Order: sequence, then C-alpha cells, then structure tokens
Amino acid sequence: MASVPEQTPPAGGWAALDGSHRLVAVEVLRHGPLPRSELSRRLGLSPGSLTRLTRPLVDSGLLVEGTTAVHVRTGRPSLPLDVRPGSRQFVGVKITADELYAVVTDLRAEVLAEHVRPLPGRDPDAVVAAVAEVVAELRAAHPDVTALGVGIGGLAVGHRHVVVARFLGWTDVPLADRLAAATGLPTVVDNDVRALTAAEHWFGDGRGRHSFALLTIGAGVGCGVVVHDRVVEGAHGAGGSVGHRPFGAGGVCREGHRGCTDAVLTSSSVAGGVAQAIGRPVTYAEALQLARDGHPAAQRVVGDAGRALGLLITDIANLMDPALVILSGEGVGIVELARPELDATLAEHRSGAAPPVELAVRPIPFTGWARGGAAVAIQDHVLGRADPVTSP
Repeated sequence: MASVPEQTPPAGGWAALDGSHRLVAVEVLRHGPLPRSELSRRLGLSPGSLTRLTRPLVDSGLLVEGTTAVHVRTGRPSLPLDVRPGSRQFVGVKITADELYAVVTDLRAEVLAEHVRPLPGRDPDAVVAAVAEVVAELRAAHPDVTALGVGIGGLAVGHRHVVVARFLGWTDVPLADRLAAATGLPTVVDNDVRALTAAEHWFGDGRGRHSFALLTIGAGVGCGVVVHDRVVEGAHGAGGSVGHRPFGAGGVCREGHRGCTDAVLTSSSVAGGVAQAIGRPVTYAEALQLARDGHPAAQRVVGDAGRALGLLITDIANLMDPALVILSGEGVGIVELARPELDATLAEHRSGAAPPVELAVRPIPFTGWARGGAAVAIQDHVLGRADPVTSP
C-alpha cells in the first residue's frame, strides 16, 4: 500500500484541492458512497494514508460520513464516505436549431430544475443572449450555481470553441468565452453527444465501466466513445464521428455522400425513403407507424436502416470491444421495429470468438442532453480544468 505525507487542503472547496485530495474526492463522487476499506483498495492506499487524506475533506464538509454499515468480513461497523452534493449546483444547456433546453443539477448531476425556451434566432448574438437570460432566471431560484456547461451539435474543441455547427450556420465561434462574459460563470462547451457520453460515464449506465460507446440516432448520427475510463475527444475534437461511414447504397446526405450513415439512418433519411416509396411526404413518426402497421415499403426502408445500424455497431464493437453500447437519440424508436435486422447483422458480422454485444436502448429527452452539459461542467470543476470567468 502507498503512503502519503500529512497534508491539509487549503480552504476553497474543489478548486483548492491538491492532487492527492482531489483523487480521493473524485473517486467518492464517481463511485460513492464507499466504505474506507473499498476506497483504500480502489486507490491503492494504506488505511493510515487514506485517513490522513479523508480527515480534512470531512472536516471541511466536502465529504460526509453516511449511515453505518457492517463490514461483511469482520462485522465491524463502517461509515461510508460520500460527497455533499448540495454544496454545488450546475446549469446545463442543450442547444437545438429551434429551442434551448436547460437544467440545474447537483454535484451528482441529479436534475433539480428544468427549463425549455424557443430559440429567438440562430446567430451567435441571439443564442448567447437567450442562454444568458435562461441562466439568470435559473440562478434566481438556485443561487448556488457554480458553473455552466453547454452541449451543441457540431465540432467543439478544448471545451471552449465551436469550430462548426452546421445546423446553426456557425463557424469559428468562441462560445465559452462569450457565455462566460454574459453570465459571469465559468463555462465549458462540448459536442452534445460527447457531453451526453460524459454524463453516462460518470452518472449513468456507463458508471463503473472503463469502456463503452453511446450511439445516437435522430437529426444526425453521433457516437461517443469511452476507452480506458476516458471519453475520447480525438486529436482535433472529432473523436467518435461516424456520420459518413459508407454503406454503398441509399440516398445522399447533406454533404453529398451517397449511402453513408447520415443518408441511411437519420430521421429525415428514413422519412424521405418512405415518402419516395409511397409517393407522398411523411414525417419520421408516420414512417415508423406505417412500418409498424405492416406497409411493405416502409418495412423495407426501416429494415435497411436496421441492417445499417447493425453494421455500424459491429464496426464499433470490432474496433474497441466495448463493455456496452447505449443506443439513444430522438430517432431511437426505429430500433424496436428493426431489431430483427439489427440482431441478424450483428450475428453475421461479429467475430465468432467475440462475446455478444451488450445493447441498452435508452430514449433520453433533450433535458437529459442538457444534463450532459452540466456533467461536463461538473467534471471540469472537480478535476480542476475549469477556466476563469471572462469578464465582460
């Protein structure tokens, strides 16, 4: 077991923690409440070293001792350690083409309040002003808000900068700095699928798993990847991009690729394929209902999408061997209808030596995606990555 010298973290909460104290506190946040024996095992610390690290964290109120539990092996009472979740609150925002979805969460990303508002415009000035107004309203009822996290569909780098967000018509927008100046809060910005993946990693179905993937279907097709217990961002912020994987058949996506993922699996491509087959426009919901009712053309389009989804999941599984693949997004309803085609494709193309892919189908509302923004803000706050507020 490792030992550490006596240390007392300075006042100031998470922001003032040194590496050793932060390591302990983050482990409890992610996996607690934890008995000290389990925490010692996880971190490779001797009981004495752990006591020296946890005592000032408990004395400062950052960690609390839970209800007494009996140690299974010895019968001795044990007080599990937990974080004090109410000591910090966070605002998370999901930006769509037409609406803002916002939540307030505690330190464990438990949602305390929700807010939905139409987006008054798509230019950066209008979006920044709308987010700032929503944040001000939420802070009026939740004065302990510590930071702001935003998820946006597009390429975001460094938790600061939006390189491109096509659905808003944006390129090269320093969104985090602009929102920090408008709200007075430390602000982080990330791709919305990656933010949702961060929430699932620390606080959802991916908790405790060192490897998993989150695949979302809807207006676009996105993928978040966790490998070795870290969300993959990639060298240029584009880690997990799967929207243009070629399948060789199907329509044409917005960027002119024929038969790619976006041209086969998005809600607009499925609705478009059914509309072309039956000779009239249909919505995505109508397309799925036609398939559910047994319409041959709709069933063919949905089945093709299921096979494409099966190939995409096979690619991900063969490449990274995840412990779990979570399927979500506003278009995830197609999975139920196309499950036979999806499963058959997985069985056909997955290596025979590999275990079956564990799938979890999780419809998540846009307020859940906003929670992803809050999760990224939480992570940056507790890991000491948050940048200072940019003054107006």
